[in-house]
Amino acid sequence: MSAARRVPPGAAAGAAALAAAALLPAAGGSRALLSWGFLVLLYIALAQSWNLLGGFAGQINLGHAAFFGLGVLATRLLWTGGVAVPWALAAGTVVAAAAGAVIGAPALRLRGPYFAIGTLAVAEILRITAGNVLPDIAALPPRALAAYALAPRYYLALGLAAATTGVTAWVARSRFGRGLVAVREDEAVAESIGVGAYRHTLAAFVLSAALAGAAGAVFAYYHVGFYPSFAFSPLWTFDPLLIVYLGGVGTVAGPIAGAVLFLALREALALRLGELHLLVFGILFIVIVVALPGGIVQAVSNAAGRSRAARTTEGGSV
Repeated sequence: MSAARRVPPGAAAGAAALAAAALLPAAGGSRALLSWGFLVLLYIALAQSWNLLGGFAGQINLGHAAFFGLGVLATRLLWTGGVAVPWALAAGTVVAAAAGAVIGAPALRLRGPYFAIGTLAVAEILRITAGNVLPDIAALPPRALAAYALAPRYYLALGLAAATTGVTAWVARSRFGRGLVAVREDEAVAESIGVGAYRHTLAAFVLSAALAGAAGAVFAYYHVGFYPSFAFSPLWTFDPLLIVYLGGVGTVAGPIAGAVLFLALREALALRLGELHLLVFGILFIVIVVALPGGIVQAVSNAAGRSRAARTTEGGSV
């Protein structure tokens, strides 16, 4: 068998999609299209980060916005204060990872809904604090505004989306990832075969927080102006959660497919229905999740399996 045939179809499709996304600015994509593409890439990264803990480990984190927001604030304060962009981005990621270790260590002692509510409470405390303590709006200084360019920020988001997807793919195939899945399926059984449930989930929590912080850091570099409390908005938790469930929980491709569908539907409905789009979108989400409990990825996989079975049956009957 040739080397070309050994390349997994998913990897080939991913490489083609990455190449197409990389060519978008060079192909003369409009500013509106690049901005939409940036959001898709940002949401892919954020959904992949949530999926590491919520999908593979089965720990439903409702405070994901806390780590996104910490990445935003740390990066923005350092960058506008004169720190070079790469160092500011790295600092945002490190701050979020450190917060993940501090918050995750006690939070993971909780179980089920108590863990979800506890993490949500942390994010809400940070949101309220940011709204009360920080300035009303975080706007770029004139010097940074004059040098603003969208294409570099788009490529930064593209790199982040590729990196987070690569990390997720590694986790899915690693011994560490198999340990997370074992904990998700049955913690007692996982412990009995030597998998440290707490150790595995804490590592996943910190990794998830770090990647969410990196997404926040990129957002801080992208946005011209925003309210600091917005960086901790619940939408940075619940949008990635919806995306993961739309695409496929605990899969590598799910957050990618889910992000594209989520943002395309939201944009189309918002343009046609205004504020009513939130209600319609919610109904559509429920219908999709009920009809496709395994998400888009599982539905496509099932359809491909049925197609192969049908061809095999036809070939055998000839």
